[in-house]
Amino acid sequence: MNLLRQVMGVVLGAALFSGVGLAAEPAEVEKFVKARIEIGEMMMNYFQGGERFGEGQRPSPEQMKAMGEDISAKLGALLSKYGLTVEEYRQRSKEIFADDTAVKGFLDAHPDLKQRYEALPLDRMGRGGSTGRGY
Repeated sequence: MNLLRQVMGVVLGAALFSGVGLAAEPAEVEKFVKARIEIGEMMMNYFQGGERFGEGQRPSPEQMKAMGEDISAKLGALLSKYGLTVEEYRQRSKEIFADDTAVKGFLDAHPDLKQRYEALPLDRMGRGGSTGRGY
């Protein structure tokens, strides 16, 4: 699980460093919430069971680099469905998710997405934790 936290923090941690702006537009909220759900599910599936390197075994630096590249490629492909780049997502996500009223309103109107969103690991999604990491 530490590996999951480290990779998620490295690949997606910059999302917490962008500035907070004005209220988010509903279409932007929808796009970013859906993207965050898919990113979270992708990351959970990527590390499911910890089978990649064995129980408690730390990957080599080469394996970590390969994993980072693989995750970045998958993240780029996923975000392109929403017309976003990884950099755009990182820059705007904190602003979008800072508008708690808009995010909650969107999720309340879409119970299926709300259920998926709430199933994501809170401490690594930039909501509910104070780790300084997330996406």
